[in-house]
Amino acid sequence: MADHIPFITSDEGLKLARKHFGDSQIVRVPLDRAMKLSIKDPLKMWLDPCVDGLDNLEKRRAKPGKKNPWFEFMKDVPHFEEIGTPSYQANPVDKEVDTFVRAVLDRCAAYNPAWITVPQLPVVDGSDRNNINREMAATAGEWRRTHGFSGRFILPLVFTNQRQINLKTARNPKVQQAERCYEKARADGFWVVDKTLPDDNGSPTLGQRRFPGLIALHKELNERISAKIRIAGPYWALNVVLWARGLVDFPAIGVGSGYQYFLAGSMAQKAKATLMLKSLRRRVDVGPELGTWLDTTTAKLAPTHPAYAEFSDIKKRYTLLRAEDVAKEQVARSYKQWFDLIAAVPKAGRSMALYQDLSSAYALGKSLSDFEIEGTARRPEAVAESLMLSCL
Repeated sequence: MADHIPFITSDEGLKLARKHFGDSQIVRVPLDRAMKLSIKDPLKMWLDPCVDGLDNLEKRRAKPGKKNPWFEFMKDVPHFEEIGTPSYQANPVDKEVDTFVRAVLDRCAAYNPAWITVPQLPVVDGSDRNNINREMAATAGEWRRTHGFSGRFILPLVFTNQRQINLKTARNPKVQQAERCYEKARADGFWVVDKTLPDDNGSPTLGQRRFPGLIALHKELNERISAKIRIAGPYWALNVVLWARGLVDFPAIGVGSGYQYFLAGSMAQKAKATLMLKSLRRRVDVGPELGTWLDTTTAKLAPTHPAYAEFSDIKKRYTLLRAEDVAKEQVARSYKQWFDLIAAVPKAGRSMALYQDLSSAYALGKSLSDFEIEGTARRPEAVAESLMLSCL
C-alpha cells in the first residue's frame, strides 16, 4: 500500500482516486459529503467532522437565495451557533462544548470510519481558542473511551496564518497546545496543514521563510509528540518533501486538483484547468499562452532531449487536454507516477532522490523561456527551485 492520503470532496475526486490512487491505505472525506460518497473496500475512510468551518461562521452562514450545504448540514448540531461565535470561543461553557463534540462524533461513528478527526477549531495567532480546543479534545478522548471506538483518532492542526509558523517564538506555544490536546484526546496521530500556503506559486519567500518554518514546526512536533500517524498537506509538493525526509508518515494529496486546503464550508472559486509538466515537476494553466510556449519549446529542444517527447505529446493532444476533466486526470496520473518514482527508493535515500529529481527539473527549467501568465512562477524552474532547497 502507498503512503499518500487522497482528500476527497466529490464524486469526480473519488473516481480519480480509485483509478489512480487505489493503493492508498485510506482516503479522507468530510462528514457533510459522506452520505453522497460511497467509500467501500479496499479504500478505508478517514472521516472529518467539519468543525474547522466554525473558524468564521458568518462567512459561511446561509443567505437568502444562497444556501451553504455545509451550514445546512451542521446547523442542527446542538450549540452550533455558540461554538461559531468568537466571544464564546474565548469563554466557552464546558457542558455545551461537550454536548456539541459528542453530537458530531456520534454522527461520524454512524459511518463506521477507520479514522476520525478530533473536533478542533483552526489555530489563530493568540490563545483565545486554547480553552475550547482543550475541552473539545478532552471530550473526544472521553467519548472514545465510553463509546468503544476502535479506530484511530487524528488531531488536526490547521494553521491560518504564516505568522504562526515562520518563527520559533510563535511556534512554541502552538506546539505546547498541540501536545496538551493530543494527550487529552487520546489521539493516535496528528495532521498539520497551513491553509494559506500555495507551495507551487514560485515566490522566493517560500524557500527563504515559509518552507523552513513548516519544516521546523514538524521537527518540533515530533520532539514533543510520539505519534503513530503523522500527516501533512494537502500541498503540491512540500507534503512530499516532508515525507521524503521522514518528518511525516503520510502526505495528504489532492486528486487532479485541490492542492491547497480549504476549511469546511468554504465556497471555493472555480479553479482554472491546469496540466502537469512532469519534466518540470509543476502545473501550468491551460490556455493559448501554454500552447504558444509548447510550440516555442519543442522547436528549441533536440528530439533526443528527455523532455521533448513529453512536451510534443502534450502539444499533439492539446485540444483534448484543455477540457477540465481530461486535464484533472492528466494531473492525477502524472502526480502518481512522480510519487511512485520517489517511493520506489529505500526510505533512507528518498530525500536525496527527491533533491536530485527536483534538481533535474530546475536545470531544465533554467534553459527554457518564461511562461507568460504564471505570475511569480513565470520562470519554468521557479517551483522546483524552492522545493529543491528544502529536501536536505
